Amino acid sequence: MLLLVIRALYIVIAVGALATYCFSQETAAPPFVKEHPVLAFFLLLLIAMSILLVDVLIPRKKIDVISAVYFGLLIGVLLTYLLNLAIRPLFDMEDLFGGQGEPLRGMVTLLSILVLPYLCITFMLQTKDQFRFVIPYVEFSRELKGGRPMILDSSALIDGRVADLVATNIVDSEFVVPQFILQEVQDIADSHDKVRRSRGRRGLDVLKKLQQDPKVDIRVHETMPSTDKTVDQKLVELARELHGRLVTNDVNLNKLAGVQGVDVINLNDVANSLKPRFIPGEHVRIRIIKEGEGPGQGVGYLDDGTMVVVEQGIREMGHEVDTVVTSVLQNSAGRMIFSRLVDGHVS
Repeated sequence: MLLLVIRALYIVIAVGALATYCFSQETAAPPFVKEHPVLAFFLLLLIAMSILLVDVLIPRKKIDVISAVYFGLLIGVLLTYLLNLAIRPLFDMEDLFGGQGEPLRGMVTLLSILVLPYLCITFMLQTKDQFRFVIPYVEFSRELKGGRPMILDSSALIDGRVADLVATNIVDSEFVVPQFILQEVQDIADSHDKVRRSRGRRGLDVLKKLQQDPKVDIRVHETMPSTDKTVDQKLVELARELHGRLVTNDVNLNKLAGVQGVDVINLNDVANSLKPRFIPGEHVRIRIIKEGEGPGQGVGYLDDGTMVVVEQGIREMGHEVDTVVTSVLQNSAGRMIFSRLVDGHVS
């Protein structure tokens, strides 16, 4: 939107300045301009608009708006001044321009005042590196601390393990939380359902913890409200726009992003790759808290949330029991352990 406004202002200013230059009798324009003002106007306008066309065709990159406009305008005016100093001796040569050096220099000055500041501003708005204005001195530095930004979805915030991952100092990329994800977590935290409310508040607590960590570069990305797209679709589009990676443990979002060529960091895959795998024959101590889907099955959970299905464990409901692992089911959705009771061991 800002680029569209700048381009519109550039067109209006260019048309007004060139019209005044070509059609006013008081300007020191070359004889060709005074004799053919309409043709000169359209030729100069064509040059100015060709710069705009080239700019539109250049791939755009977002950076800090205030510093880009400020430094772009400053550098553009400075380059205009230096250019005019450099070409002044050239236009002072009477033999080269037949006495029309001063009018031609005025035309070149006008075009440079229009073109150079515009190019500098739009270049800084679209350049890959991002610039900051740091008081009391000017510092040019990348806004991103590491590699490609990592975009968090609501499931990653509610899960909470991303904060533990950051604490290991293995991540040096910028974290991005879209505004609509923050709103989604807030809605969950305001839910009338006790379980959903608890999950939403945990997500907000994780976000606050990340923001307070001096080692973490995290920001909330402002987005335009859109009701015709799902949250998953907006996440995928934002990841493509920022050239980032999605951080989630949502299997459906993982599949949707994979189909559209967006990289995904699945927290379940990360956890599964770092934790030792349970193998058949290992002993696991678990508290059975509910009935399983199969006949006689009991279900318990490890500290990390892994579900343990205990065959014939329903009779030990509410007790901690020793079990022996019989098999492990592991995929991107998580891990499920199947086990059986150790004969005679109940506490």
